[in-house]
Amino acid sequence: MLRPLSFDFMASTLGQTQCQSANSLLNRLCLGPLLFVGAVLSSSAMANPINVNAVTTVPVITNAALTNSVNQETIASLPQAVSNNAVALVHSNGQSYLLSFMGIGQGKTNKEVHNLAWALSLSAESAQWKSIAAVPHVAPLAGRLASIAIGINDKAYIFGGYTVAENNDEISTVDNYQYSISTNQYTRIADMPVAVDDTTAAKYQQRYIYLFGGWHNDGNVNLVQVYDTKTNSWAQASPIPAPAVFGQAVGIVGNQLVLCDGVKVQANINARRSYQASPVCLYGEINPDNHLRIDWQLLPHYSVSTHIKTSKPQTTESSNNQLSTNTTESNSLITATAHYRMAATGINTTAGGEIVFLGGSDNPYNYSGMGYNGRPSEPNSYGYRFDLATKQWLTPFELSQPSMDHRGAVCWQHNFLRVGGMLEHQHVSQQVLTTPLNTDQSCTQ
Repeated sequence: MLRPLSFDFMASTLGQTQCQSANSLLNRLCLGPLLFVGAVLSSSAMANPINVNAVTTVPVITNAALTNSVNQETIASLPQAVSNNAVALVHSNGQSYLLSFMGIGQGKTNKEVHNLAWALSLSAESAQWKSIAAVPHVAPLAGRLASIAIGINDKAYIFGGYTVAENNDEISTVDNYQYSISTNQYTRIADMPVAVDDTTAAKYQQRYIYLFGGWHNDGNVNLVQVYDTKTNSWAQASPIPAPAVFGQAVGIVGNQLVLCDGVKVQANINARRSYQASPVCLYGEINPDNHLRIDWQLLPHYSVSTHIKTSKPQTTESSNNQLSTNTTESNSLITATAHYRMAATGINTTAGGEIVFLGGSDNPYNYSGMGYNGRPSEPNSYGYRFDLATKQWLTPFELSQPSMDHRGAVCWQHNFLRVGGMLEHQHVSQQVLTTPLNTDQSCTQ
């Protein structure tokens, strides 16, 4: 049974704009943008969860002792190159496991989109990735891109994604799954009320999983859909007060989160719609007394924050769709640069916590790594940190290996892990890239 959930924002929908070509290269190029605010969502599970039999049974639990540190050289490469894969970290019987679900292979065509999954025991010395049961599906096509995964204790939760047909039609998938590392089996959980792909996710109180925005078949949404792992139900939190985007990144520490960037849809007169980077960062604080209430605030963008003076900035949008900041003190124009599909996570610090963003690309692209503007995309070589104690961006730091096309970052024993993704020249990687934390930083897991 469906019931509306009341919020401060009224429901609204933007109309769709048809393009002239019925056989456009991408489904996303044909229809106008969508915006759902305060939409009607299910307050309970849409169906009883069903067990999905594992395709294969490969043991991934070992009796190795938990190690105290991780060595970059001991992080094994994936069995094959994969990008746009959903990643998660889970723990079971004193072991910690890095998981990779679905994605696209080295060829970067629709035929390379798959539903394969692998697990790596981070606790076992010289461990190698092992194949685990393939991700189930209800859509005719098995492979999925742009799914998101979150690990809570010994379970991984996998949400959304889209399939790519031979004619390049892209369909957002509604089915979601809980994966158990101990049994190597999936259980189908409640469907998303609004199916999204290319969303980003964060967990709260080891119970709630927040999906921020994303793409829904015909356009972006600015919904915050919240899954309750204890009740197998969905609700809606305060929507995102910014242009709806896909391919954004988020990190959370406690009840504080930072959401950055993504790609918005630009409607054009007498022309096909286009995609433009959206250099917008938001700070959100979850109400401790009501997990569905988020207090949102606009942040200065990390790419220009070191140039912003103490005077209150006035923000405008420049002709090339990049955010510009005009300070009243200097009256100088500074252009912000967004990054698409960064890896992000939250970490603890001695002062309180930081949200860290790694890599991404300043040229939004299709699943092949080619930009929507027709130019090849390249990864960004910097990382950005937002300090939650001072509410300021810290000095960017350089990555030893640039990368893009990530669905999140994992923090494990004093290292950030980026699993797969694309390297320079859109090269699909099978590496697990590690970036060490500073001495005053630690993982939140």
